[in-house]
This record gives sequence, structure tokens and C-alpha cells, in this order.
Amino acid sequence: MGLLILNKTYFRVNVNIRETAFVYAITAAGVSHAVTQACSMGELLQCGCEATRSRAPPLPPALTGSEGSAWEWGGCGDDVDFGYEKSRQFMDAKRKRGKSDIRTLIDLHNNEAGRLKSHRINETYASGEEPHENRVQMPWALRFLCPTDLLEENAPFREVGDRLLERFNGAFKVMGGNDGKTLIPVGRNIKPPDRQDLIYSADSPDFCVANRKTGSLGTRGRVCNSTAMDMSGCDLLCCGRGHRDETLLLEENCLCRFHWCCVVQCRKCTVRKELSLCI
Repeated sequence: MGLLILNKTYFRVNVNIRETAFVYAITAAGVSHAVTQACSMGELLQCGCEATRSRAPPLPPALTGSEGSAWEWGGCGDDVDFGYEKSRQFMDAKRKRGKSDIRTLIDLHNNEAGRLKSHRINETYASGEEPHENRVQMPWALRFLCPTDLLEENAPFREVGDRLLERFNGAFKVMGGNDGKTLIPVGRNIKPPDRQDLIYSADSPDFCVANRKTGSLGTRGRVCNSTAMDMSGCDLLCCGRGHRDETLLLEENCLCRFHWCCVVQCRKCTVRKELSLCI
């Protein structure tokens, strides 16, 4: 097997397809969650619970099973509200609130859907309630948009990602209303999407093939699971072309920290992995 250096490349889209809806929602949720967590850990002066309150450290990625279930996040309702508001200010400012073009309306809606999901789940963790236990399989078209290792770093955001993936699977296709200020679902007898639904206006491209026009990188060279039968399996992800096994040196983000406001700074770590790659 050859030894290669692989740099991660992230797919970027400029049209309102379902995958774009997920990216906007998970990004807005991520900002909200990062600010909320920083507040709860006492890392920000602008927010936080009682100054004397003891705060639990974040869950180490290595803790699983009974050790992981014993962990509790030391958040509070005020922190969750602060995180929601800062995400709204940071994310929605880019889309210029008040504009009525369909892309802006869709992006603002998906931003809000992500924030609401993060807000609800973080409140659940802060109150000490049991989290949702069902895990949702990441659709293969999203695996290069939002690497699952980012979702696995802590329990609340893993839960946010799972629930947004459910919304991705049931996303609504919409079109602009005649007034230029509303969105209506495409198709007959379809209920309007609620505030937590994801919405899109264009069909997704064929992700199997590279296409500069649509921004699709294709799946050639993509990491797959040679033993899985689900969406991550090489048979499906490689679109029938087959796969090869390689020993790779991967440069990954590590030791990430949130800095006010709103930047996440990470170091680069090189790790050796045995991976299967699509031909």
C-alpha cells in the first residue's frame, strides 16, 4: 500500500439545495452551541450563570459507555439564550435582514432552524434531562460537508447534529410567493414548513461525478467503509466504481478552542490511518 499525504477539502455550494440547508443550519447551531458552552464554562465575561457556581469540564472524547453517561454539562438557561442571540446576530447579519429574495429568505429560515434545535437541546442538557438516544446515520452526500468527528466532540452537539439530520431527510422544497416576501411548499396538499424544518429551492446535483458548475467534487478519492452496508459503505459511496486501501497521513484540526467572538482556533495534528478510498 502506498503512503500518501491527504489534505481535507470541504465542498462549497452556492445554490439552495438540501445539503446547503443542512450546512447553514448546522453552522448557526454550532455558533449558538459554542457561545453557550463558553458561557457555561466561565470563559466569557459577557455571560454566565452564578459566579460561584461550579462548572463541569467538557466531556473527554475518550469517555464512553457508563463513564460517558455519568457526565453532566454545567449549563444554564441564561447561557442558552445568550448563545442563541449571538448566533442570530453573527449569522443573520451576513444575509442582510430585510431583503426579500428567495435565497436570503431560505438562508435565514435554515439559520433559525439550526439555532432553535441547538437552543432546545442545550436547555435539555442544562436541566439534567435525558438526551435523545437514537442516532441518525449521516447521509453520504453530507459526509464531506460536515465531518462526523466534529459532531462527536461533545454530547449536546452530537444530539443537535442527529436531530438536524432528521430534518434534512424530511426537508421541504419551496418557491417564492407572489409577494416576494413569503415561501410556499412545492407540491399539492403539503403543509407549510415550521420554524424547525429545513427548506431548499433547487434539486441536488449528482454527487457521484465532479462538476465545477454545481460545485460537486464527486466521490473519487473519498473515504468509505469497506465493511458497512449503509450510506457510508464503499459500494454505495463509490457509485459502483470500487475502492482501494491506503495508509494515509492526515492533517486534522485538534485542540480547538472558542474565542470571543466568534472564532474557533485549532492546532494541526498529523495522524496515520488505514483507510479505504473510492476509485
